[in-house]
Amino acid sequence: MIDVAEVEKTFVLRRRAGRFRRERVDVPAVTDLTFRVRAGEMVGYLGPNGAGKSTTIKMLIGILTPTTGRIRVSGLDPSRQRMQLAHRLGVVFGQRTTLWWDLPLRDSFNLLRHIYHVPAARFRQNLDRFVDILELAPFLETPVRQLSLGQRMRGDLTAALLHDPEIVYLDEPTIGLDVVSKTAVREFLTGLNREHGTTVLLTTHDMTDIEQLCPRVLVIDQGRLGFDGLLTDLRARIGGERTLIVDLSGPHPPIDVAGARVVRVDGPRQWLAFPTAASAAPLVTAIANRYPLVDLSIREPAIEDVIAQLYAAGMSGAPLPSQAGPKPNPTTAR
Repeated sequence: MIDVAEVEKTFVLRRRAGRFRRERVDVPAVTDLTFRVRAGEMVGYLGPNGAGKSTTIKMLIGILTPTTGRIRVSGLDPSRQRMQLAHRLGVVFGQRTTLWWDLPLRDSFNLLRHIYHVPAARFRQNLDRFVDILELAPFLETPVRQLSLGQRMRGDLTAALLHDPEIVYLDEPTIGLDVVSKTAVREFLTGLNREHGTTVLLTTHDMTDIEQLCPRVLVIDQGRLGFDGLLTDLRARIGGERTLIVDLSGPHPPIDVAGARVVRVDGPRQWLAFPTAASAAPLVTAIANRYPLVDLSIREPAIEDVIAQLYAAGMSGAPLPSQAGPKPNPTTAR
C-alpha cells in the first residue's frame, strides 16, 4: 500500500555570507529512506522533533516532492497524481483542522461530501455510523470554533473518513485530549482497522497510542530509518530490564536468587529487576521453592524508556538497532 524506496529530501537555504552576499546551504531532512507498509497494517512512525516525520508524511501525501528516490502510495506517485490519490487518503493533523471554522460541524461534513463526490446514501450511512460511535450528535449544529479540542478532534476524524479512504495518516491525533476522549479515539481506530482493513500510519509522541494501536513501528532519527519491526522486538533489541513483582505471606529480607536483583521492598511486596531477554520461569521457580510466595506479576519496561534509549543511541552517533528479514504479515499484525 505504501512503498518508499531510497528517498532523500533536501531543502535549500540561503544564508548570509557577508554584507551583500548569500551562500547556498543544503539541509537534508530525509536520507536514504526505505520501507513498505502492507494493506491493513497499523504502523507507528516515531522520532524526536526534527527527525523527518512530517517531511515524510508530506511526501506521502504529495505536498512535497522527493529530491531523489521513489514513492508509490496505492500504486500512485503522490507528487504527480495528487488529485487521484486524495480520494484514497484520509489525513488528520492534531494541531490543525480540516473543518470550516465558522460553520456548524454538520455543514463541514456536507461540504466534504461534495468535494470527495461521496454518493448521498453512502454519505448518510457513514455519517450515521460515526455520529453513533464518536458521539457527535450533541454538537453537530455547533460552529467548529466553539467546539472543545476533544470534540473538534472527533470531528476531524469523521471528516477524514467520510469518503472511505484506503489509507489514513494520523499526525498526533490525540494531542491535548483527556483520558476519556483518547480512549474513544483509540477504540474507534482499532474498530475501523478491524472491520474495514484500513491502513494506518500514525505519528505521535504519546507512547500509549503506539502500544494500543500499532504492533509494528518505524523509528526515524536525523532523517534516517533506525528501526523497522515489531514493538516487542524493539523492546528486546534495546535491552533493559523487566520487573518481577513478588507478594510474600509477610515481610521478609530481600529475596536472593540468581539472575535478579531486588530494587525495592515494601512490607511483604518486593520488586526484582532482571534482563528483558531472560526468561522469568527460572526466577519464579526458585522463588516459589524457597520463599512463602502468595502472588506475582511481571511488568515490561515502559515503551517511553525504550524509545528514549533508542533516540539517545541515534543522536550520540551509535548505530541504531534495526530488524532484518521479512516485514510482519498484516493479518498477524492486527
